[in-house]
Amino acid sequence: MEISENAALIVVDVQKGFEAEEVWGRRDNPAAEENIAAVIDAWQAAGRPVVFVRHDSADLDCGPLRPGYWGNAFKDLVEQRRGKGSGPELLVTKTVNSAFYGEPDLDAWLKGAGVRQIVIVGIQTNMCNETTARMGGNLGYDVIFPLDAMHTFDLAEGPFGWTATAEELSRATAVSLHGGGFARVVTTAELLG
Repeated sequence: MEISENAALIVVDVQKGFEAEEVWGRRDNPAAEENIAAVIDAWQAAGRPVVFVRHDSADLDCGPLRPGYWGNAFKDLVEQRRGKGSGPELLVTKTVNSAFYGEPDLDAWLKGAGVRQIVIVGIQTNMCNETTARMGGNLGYDVIFPLDAMHTFDLAEGPFGWTATAEELSRATAVSLHGGGFARVVTTAELLG
């Protein structure tokens, strides 16, 4: 796989609030954090740009992610790595799904650095990761989506009484992004190989 020298890693919402199973329910991919850490380490060792994205929710449904709450903080695996790379680093805060609608302006920062390729990891696969990937594809970026470096949760409140497991949601996201031309869905091993 061809990775640009200045490909930017976008680490989405790897926050402590997502550890609250009583809020989110059952998750998939227990290896997500290990793979996220491996990708961050590889990006920082190569001096490539890394963007850390934090969801500052005003929504009571995302209560643990609200500013001032314990869950707003990054998980230790991210906090221990922030500021450790030799390449450019950016913190983006957002209140919606897409990292491209945060502060500061992610698209402007990437374009200012000449970045045309982005890699997305983090939480949740079918929510903020997928939305960021779709917008990235629409904005003309070459988007790489390592599916095993992210996770999501079961959803029990769909229309018509429908539900979906975390695995079903991840699969649907992967097929939709890849098949729709928004992103190349890969594994962490493929990305780092």
